[in-house]
Amino acid sequence: MNAERTASPKTAVVTGAGSGIGRSVALELLAAGWSVALAGRRTETLEETAALAPREAGGALCVRTDVSRPEDVAALFSRVRADFGRLDLLFNNAGTFGPGGVPVEELPYEAWRHVVDTNLNGAFLCAQAAFRQMKEQDPQGGRIINNGSISAHAPRPHSVAYTATKHALTGLTKSLSLDGRPYRIAVGQIDIGNAATDMTERMQSGIPQANGQLATEPVMDVADVARTVRHMAELPLEANVQFATVLATNMPYIGRG
Repeated sequence: MNAERTASPKTAVVTGAGSGIGRSVALELLAAGWSVALAGRRTETLEETAALAPREAGGALCVRTDVSRPEDVAALFSRVRADFGRLDLLFNNAGTFGPGGVPVEELPYEAWRHVVDTNLNGAFLCAQAAFRQMKEQDPQGGRIINNGSISAHAPRPHSVAYTATKHALTGLTKSLSLDGRPYRIAVGQIDIGNAATDMTERMQSGIPQANGQLATEPVMDVADVARTVRHMAELPLEANVQFATVLATNMPYIGRG
C-alpha cells in the first residue's frame, strides 16, 4: 500500500464475499488498498477470498454472517466498527436464485420465504445497520451499493421469487437514496446481466427463454463488474451513480420476451 492508503484506508463491507461477484468485488477493493470486511455464511470460503488478495493489498476481515438473521448482521457491523472505526461502503451483494425452473403454482412457501429473507430482508438489515453507522460517524456519510439484477427490469421464466425481490431492491435503493441525503449517504444500484460465475454456468449449457425454447447465452468477465463497482464506490459523496446496468453485450435482455 502507498502512504496515503496506509494513513487513511477506505473501509468496506462486502456481503456474499465467499464466491462469485462478491469475491471479485472484494478482491478489486483490497487490491486498491481498501480495508474490507468479507461477510458470508461459510468461513472457509471467506478465508479463500482473503488468501487470493495480493500481499500488498488492504486488510481483510472475515466475518461469518447469515444476512437473513438480524443478530448476525448486528454482530457484523459491531465488528466492523471495532476493527475499522468507520464504514465508507456497503456492497449489498448476498443473494440466492432459489429453486430454478419451478412454476409459480408449485413453488413451496418455504422456498419463496428463503429467497425473500436473503435477497430483500438481508439487504434491508445490512443497509439499516450501515445507515446507522454512517449517520453517526465523524466525518458523517458513506455509500451503499445494492446488487440488483437484470431481473429487476425483466423476468426469466419461472423466477417469481427472485424477480420479485430484485424489483423490490430497486424500491429499497430509491428510498434509501432519498433518506440518506441529509447525512451524506449516497445509495446506488448495479444491475448485472450474465457475469461469469458458478451461479451462471447454466447460461452456457442452455437456459429457458420466454418463448419456451432453451438457448445458450453469452457471459462477461466478472472482473468487469468489479471494476464498475469500484468506480461507483470511489466517487466523491457529492456524486452518485444511481443505477448502472452492466451486462454481456449480446445477452437477450433488450428485446427479452
